[in-house]
Amino acid sequence: MENAMVAVPSGRVTLSDRRTQRSWAVEVAAFRMSAFPVTQAWYAQVTGARPSAARGDRLPVERVSWWDAVRFCNALSRAEGLTPVYRLCGESESVDRDVSGDGYRLPSEAEWEHACRAGSGGPRYGGLDEIAWYRGNSEERIHPVGGRQPNAWGLYDMLGNVWEWCWDVYDAEVYGTYRVLRGGGWADEHWSCRASVRRRSHPTFRIDDVGFRVARAYQPR
Repeated sequence: MENAMVAVPSGRVTLSDRRTQRSWAVEVAAFRMSAFPVTQAWYAQVTGARPSAARGDRLPVERVSWWDAVRFCNALSRAEGLTPVYRLCGESESVDRDVSGDGYRLPSEAEWEHACRAGSGGPRYGGLDEIAWYRGNSEERIHPVGGRQPNAWGLYDMLGNVWEWCWDVYDAEVYGTYRVLRGGGWADEHWSCRASVRRRSHPTFRIDDVGFRVARAYQPR
């Protein structure tokens, strides 16, 4: 199922910033993450909208802004009777997080990189052609989710196909409200499809190689 959630164990990940040449370790608590990027079918089911440039139920939704992704998380939470994580205060203004909420949210970039690596230490969790759609094999188009091999924790398309929005501000001192994107996309060269690569964009930005996936706090069964 394209809306399946995968348990991600706790751990530690080291993030780095190319501009400041700084690196820092982050402890990541156990959480759940969607096994696939949010698909067009799932997005339409929750929001009634189909914003993507390419059309197909099993294709990742794209042309969605960071704000669109946050609103999707709240709508999905309400649809499942969960407490929304985000309190929105007008587009491009501000958003607060309710850390006690049990609903859906965007992963932090530390969570994203920890989940992407799945215990591996290299730039990728497998051979690029086997795990990702990128410029070298995508035939310049987006592909249905799950078409490449997953990582060790059962997460698909963590690299390639679409960039994924994360919760974090990229670098407020230089870029203001710009948010973090991770993972690389179908149009990117191989060097962009690495677990550590960071990209940024304005939270209202929409383009045909940017999507997202969702996370939730870990709930023991």
